[in-house]
Amino acid sequence: MKIIEVQQALAQKGYKPGTLDGIWGRQTAAALRAFQANNNLQADGILGNLTLAALFPDTKLPRKLDDLSLVWFKEAQRLLGTRERPGVGSNPEIIEWVKDMKTLDYKSDDIPWCGLFVGHCISSTLDREPLPTRVLSVRAWGAFGIATKPTPGAVMVFWRKTRDSGLGHVGFYAGEDADAYRILGGNQSDSVSLAWVAKSRFIGARWPATVSPPVPVEVTVARKEPLSWREA
Repeated sequence: MKIIEVQQALAQKGYKPGTLDGIWGRQTAAALRAFQANNNLQADGILGNLTLAALFPDTKLPRKLDDLSLVWFKEAQRLLGTRERPGVGSNPEIIEWVKDMKTLDYKSDDIPWCGLFVGHCISSTLDREPLPTRVLSVRAWGAFGIATKPTPGAVMVFWRKTRDSGLGHVGFYAGEDADAYRILGGNQSDSVSLAWVAKSRFIGARWPATVSPPVPVEVTVARKEPLSWREA
């Protein structure tokens, strides 16, 4: 099942999920909450099994639906390949991510944007999720949401240069091997990409507080690329 199908079902039932484009945004979340409230469900805007069963009463749903509830991680995957604009000027798409974070002043993708990327993926899909006050500060993400173990969609925080430097990197868990985590993040080789970050640099994993805590799942991936050491 895909997000576009959820949007279409909401629209057919008289709700207003916004443009039917397969992209989970604030309008879709608001429409889902309205549907949940009208159907005696927890109005949290999250695509859980009970909500999907009510939305698609005549459809036999697949057993595993957890990945569909990870709307912020789906947004991160959708943005794979987004790159900085080389030379003078910035990629307007990256600058546009600021719109859902009204207190953030960000005007150039020359400024490290891994925190901006994570902030966009969460704020554009989980409109009631509190973000760190300093979205661009990687270490601030260490207090985001609730603690969890590494699992798909978890926010992963790492130190850079040294543990005490105050510098770091943040992205989403996409897998691991014995020595490194596979991270879907922004500002990795100046783009949204997948990179391997050493487990020795790991500070902690966090989970959105407005989403039910996950049952952590370790995803083993064969590593073919070298480790990333400089994400800025």
